[in-house]
Amino acid sequence: MCVRRSKVANNNKAVQVLVSSTVSFTICFAVWMMFAVLGIPIKKMLGLNETEFGLLAAMPVLSGSLVRVPLGIWCDKHGGRIVFFLLMLATVPAIYLIGKATAYWQFLVLGLFVGLAGGSFSVGTPYVARWFAKERRGLAMGIFGAGNSGSALTKFVAPAIIAAWGWQALPTVYAIAMLVTALLFWLFSATDPSHQSGASVSFADQVKVLKDRRVWRYCQYYSVVFGGYVALALWMTKYYVGEYGFDLKLAALLAACFSLPGGVLRALGGWIADRHGAYKVTWWVMWVCWVCFFLLSYPPTSMIVQTTRGDVHMNLALSPWIFTALLFIVGTAMAIGKASVFKFIADDFSDNIGAVSGVVGLAGGLGGFILPIMFGALLDLTGVRSSAFMLLYGAVCVSLVWMHYSFRPTVTAAPALQAA
Repeated sequence: MCVRRSKVANNNKAVQVLVSSTVSFTICFAVWMMFAVLGIPIKKMLGLNETEFGLLAAMPVLSGSLVRVPLGIWCDKHGGRIVFFLLMLATVPAIYLIGKATAYWQFLVLGLFVGLAGGSFSVGTPYVARWFAKERRGLAMGIFGAGNSGSALTKFVAPAIIAAWGWQALPTVYAIAMLVTALLFWLFSATDPSHQSGASVSFADQVKVLKDRRVWRYCQYYSVVFGGYVALALWMTKYYVGEYGFDLKLAALLAACFSLPGGVLRALGGWIADRHGAYKVTWWVMWVCWVCFFLLSYPPTSMIVQTTRGDVHMNLALSPWIFTALLFIVGTAMAIGKASVFKFIADDFSDNIGAVSGVVGLAGGLGGFILPIMFGALLDLTGVRSSAFMLLYGAVCVSLVWMHYSFRPTVTAAPALQAA
């Protein structure tokens, strides 16, 4: 009877940790993506070009990526609860000061400190995973990863706040939200000392597993499904404004059609990965993205076709509704892919989830930092907005080729093993 009660209590604690961590990560991600909307009035105020806007939007992603490795290791060593709590508190002053900034360099510097919120993923992932059995970790990490929907939350909330009180009010509201979330997380989360690797484990011991080439393979996949997601989440509001002439509210609402499934459906991706395996799910995710990016890459085109009856003028362009539908499919695929990549990690590196998830998260975050800058540079260089999707199409092609040859020996060996 006592054993049964203990098991029920542990299950309740696990659910409590999952819920509190997911809510906290959602707020952290909303703050991390704030320049996707906030950057548009700042761009107008400062007269920034496309590349400068891309750098501004991506600056929080840089710091949020770089801190993922040490945060993951600290989580293994000290426990996720205390690291997560202190991380959220550390971002509050910088979030608030953004509303007081006036110069471009000030926004860039404060963006680096705000970006610490993005490192919460490398804390929450191992923190949540260790509360669940191996066969349930994919789903648990998928539910936690659904906090990516904080990007959509920003697109729903931020335009309304900016319209009502001006862009300076948004950082104040977000700073208060982060502070309240941190306090609630501390109240409702829990600690299990057995989940900590302990002070006796050195930094060198923690990162020794990074010599395994599987880690770098997973970095490649995640830089596409997560890095691409972050980059598009930062870029799409502005894309709708520039390409279709929509106002900020409508542009942000349509951009949320990509961000929302890209976050919420990550839980579904965890369940699918548990059921069908990480390799098969990730493989099909890449193919879906490949097809969609091919279609999205095609720029608006006017042509004259010479026929026997005379010249025929043709205009080819994606309507905003078809464009949004394709983005929705990409967002859904990326959500499933983000979960399936971390299913790989949970299965292969259960003793070093924190360190490995930190490195893989770093790779994904760096993709999310570099891509918006490249989007802006390509747009300044070519004047073609869909060049952003051309770049992503090429990245997915590389991933598909690498994945095919990396797993080929394993896949071909399976029938022979069954026969034996």
